[in-house]
Parts: sequence; C-alpha cells; structure tokens
Amino acid sequence: MITINLCARAALVTGGTSGIGLATAERLLAAGAAVAICGRNTERLAQAEAHLRERHPQARLIAAQCNVLDERDVATLVERIRSEFGRLDMLVNNAGQGRVSTFADTTDDAWREELELKYFSVIRTTRACLPMLREAARETGDAAIVCVNSLLALQPEPHMVATSSARAGVQNLVRSMASEFAPDGVRVNSILIGLVESGQWRRRFAAAQEAGDSKTWQEWTGELARKKQIQLQRLGKPEEAAAAIFFLASPQSSYTTGSHIDVSGGLARHV
Repeated sequence: MITINLCARAALVTGGTSGIGLATAERLLAAGAAVAICGRNTERLAQAEAHLRERHPQARLIAAQCNVLDERDVATLVERIRSEFGRLDMLVNNAGQGRVSTFADTTDDAWREELELKYFSVIRTTRACLPMLREAARETGDAAIVCVNSLLALQPEPHMVATSSARAGVQNLVRSMASEFAPDGVRVNSILIGLVESGQWRRRFAAAQEAGDSKTWQEWTGELARKKQIQLQRLGKPEEAAAAIFFLASPQSSYTTGSHIDVSGGLARHV
C-alpha cells in the first residue's frame, strides 16, 4: 500500500461528526494532517472529538460547532483554522442528507430548504476557505476541494426528486469551480455515493427488528442491496468512501480535477 505523509498540510471536513465525515477525518489524521471537523450537534461533536483524540492523541485537531449555512459561523471557523493551523490545504464538503419526496408532494418550502442545504453548504464554505486554499497552492503547488455528492446527481430516483435535482446542480457546480480555480492550483472533485452504512440505515434496521424482523444486520442490508440491485450485494462502508475522498484531497491525485469517483458498489447503470 502506498503511504503519503500529510504532516505539513491541514484539512477541514464539514459534517465530520459521524459516518463518512468522521471516517475521512480519521484517515487524514492517520496521515499526519491537521484536521478541523465541524457539526451542528454538540453531543455528537463531543463524541467525535473524544473518539479521534483517543485514537490519535498527538493529533492537531479542531472540533467546532458550526452551521455551514450560517456565513458568520463559517467565517469564525475559518479564522480559527488560520489562527491554530496557519494554513488550509484540503476542504471536504460533506454536509447534507437526502429528502424522500416526489414532485407531487414536494412543497415550495421543501424545495427551497433542499436547494439551500445542498448548494450553500458548498458555496459558503468554499467561499470562506478559498483564500487559504489559494495560499497553500501557491506554496506547495496543490490544494484540493472534495464534495461528497450522491449518485442521484447522474442517476435520479423518482422518490427523491428534490434531492436528485439539487445533487445534479452541485455536480455541475463542481465542474464550474474546477475550471475557475484550476489556474490557482486548487483542484475540485467529487465522489458519488450510493447506499452507505449510516445512522439512518441503523435506525431503519432497529425499527424493522421492533416490528418483528429477525434478520441480522448483514442479512437485512444484504437483502436491501439485492432489492436495490447493487451488484456487490451489500452497502458501502464509510471507510470506503473516505478512501476515495482521501485520494482526491491529497497530492496522490494532483493531476485530477473536475472529475468524480463512483462509490456505489455497481449501483450506477448509465454513468
């Protein structure tokens, strides 16, 4: 396995308190990077910080409460990163979750909420971090933004119409930013995830058990994967998505921008 040392680099992972975000923060810390994570829930944030500090006691780590839709929150966090780390080389935009709705039952307010979350969680954070990313690129020749997006961006589902539409827009935004930022040495890429193990799926599994389902987690998720026609017949793991993010965020992918990695276990049909 090729190893890479990121001791001289720093990263921000939004939505870093659980799942893919937490796994990504851990991967970056293991490579020596200074890492800032943020989230809105103080309890989950404290748990994530304790977990990361236990596993990486010497880590340069910031764990900050931050609503990435709040411009002042984001600015405060970025200034803290500048003060404590003195630099920022990698930004992982990972905030956001899916909304189950059809066109017929998605209200105007729901559309606005979904578009606000998907777009501005990327826009506001990127805007605030871009000056430091450009500074890092001038120094080292490489800085990176990675957006955690969904396969819905290219393969929409009718029961997730608002999320599919917003995800497609974000994918277009990734390409636009990649073109605009390339002359400054700041690369922009994304990963497109399918079904990945998460707290949401754990809660659905628990509900099924309460309703009398006797299947194990492996049996239940395997059945779900086959129903969804995932070729690998299982859900992805946060660590597998984190590995793709790590590649795109690090100098290992220094000649890759405006692109994406499919992390869907073969769920993609036409992309």
